[in-house]
Amino acid sequence: MSAVTWTVGCVEDDASQAELLRLWLEHAGYGCAVFKTANDFRRRLGNEAVDLVLLDRSLPDATGLEVLEWIRQSPNASLPVIFLTASGEESDIVEGLAAGGDDYVVKPPKQAELLARVAAVLRRRGGADTDGTEVLDLPPYRIDQQRRQISVDGEPVELTQREYELACYLFRRQGRIVSRDALLENVWNLAGDVTTRTVDTHISRLRKKLNLTGENGWRLTAVYQHGYRVEQG
Repeated sequence: MSAVTWTVGCVEDDASQAELLRLWLEHAGYGCAVFKTANDFRRRLGNEAVDLVLLDRSLPDATGLEVLEWIRQSPNASLPVIFLTASGEESDIVEGLAAGGDDYVVKPPKQAELLARVAAVLRRRGGADTDGTEVLDLPPYRIDQQRRQISVDGEPVELTQREYELACYLFRRQGRIVSRDALLENVWNLAGDVTTRTVDTHISRLRKKLNLTGENGWRLTAVYQHGYRVEQG
């Protein structure tokens, strides 16, 4: 895994619109998961490696505001959300942002603007460009993606390639739960339904090597029936 790949979830019931968004995002280097309804999104979110959501304000089975409320009360409450809507009314935009949305794009979206807003929200929420040259500082941890090295208080930690990739994937999604299936798919390139305890073993080693037990202000925890999360505290 040479660089972090971010996946955008598109909650959009219009098939042609969803396909256009998918093409734009994949051309820009993002992964894309399409959800046709609110129920589809709720059912699949726990097993999908989604880092940002493009959320239609009008869905056949719920409003975008209702879906956002559900997200903010879920284990992945910090998941960034950009609303998509046919309404450009200021009151609608303010309502969406006040409810906890991170940004707002009026339909029909413009490709360059949409991609710029996605990149900007990911940067603000701990994501960024994926050219592999950036440094992520989360004191006392420092992740140098160009050197593929993680340091604690300035001291490099000896990690295997897989351990580095796992740590990078989790740290870049700090505060958000990452399912075991998502780790298998994105770090090991295996299908999510593969039966293996290799994730658990690597998590244990990583927690020990990086001292992610809370003593450094960060911890790597298992969230029962959901996955794993790196968080401050």
